[in-house]
Amino acid sequence: MARGSLTPQEIENRETISKNINRLIEEKNVTQVDISNHTGIPKSTITGYVKATSTPNSGNIQKLADYFEVPKSSIDPRFKKKPKFGINQVKEFTKIPLLGTITCGEPILAEENIEGYINEISDLLPSGELFYLKSKGDSMVPTIPQNSNVLIRHQQTVEEGEVAAVLVNGDTEATLKRVKHQGNLILLVADNPEYDPIVITKENPARVIGKAVKASFDIS
Repeated sequence: MARGSLTPQEIENRETISKNINRLIEEKNVTQVDISNHTGIPKSTITGYVKATSTPNSGNIQKLADYFEVPKSSIDPRFKKKPKFGINQVKEFTKIPLLGTITCGEPILAEENIEGYINEISDLLPSGELFYLKSKGDSMVPTIPQNSNVLIRHQQTVEEGEVAAVLVNGDTEATLKRVKHQGNLILLVADNPEYDPIVITKENPARVIGKAVKASFDIS
């Protein structure tokens, strides 16, 4: 088939095959005559493959692969296996603890605080120590629907305006709010305008325990 009548993809495949055959010839230290004698493919045909002026059919690809002792995909990229429907196989899951009631004075991830576990695909998780909180109420609607599972990365500070998991009520209750500053004041701000900001004071202390990085919820 003339080069001018090929599609760009066919031209790319032909050139890739040529590069692969030339590489294998150099690695095996053989000639086109050697290949022809062993495979039965005419030397003139092999020259066309080497110079990228012709494309091997599947039968000759198999003969070349057998001769060089390599998979067909090492010569012709069209033989590389592709995941069906573009879905990659999940190799590993990580169990992320889901926290229930926070026990005062205990570490956040103490066993008595853990209500269960949620499996997540390991490759999709952010770095750091992670846990889940179940959102309660509608103070963060519409950003975080009620009863969402919110993935938290354990850290003690967040940037201005980020959603954080914050311990309030004597470190016994975790709430999700945006952390904002107004002068010397620290505010915990809901996304739902029906709720007033919570002002953090010495009499009403709070402590950031992590940054919200993802929320997941069921569609009823």
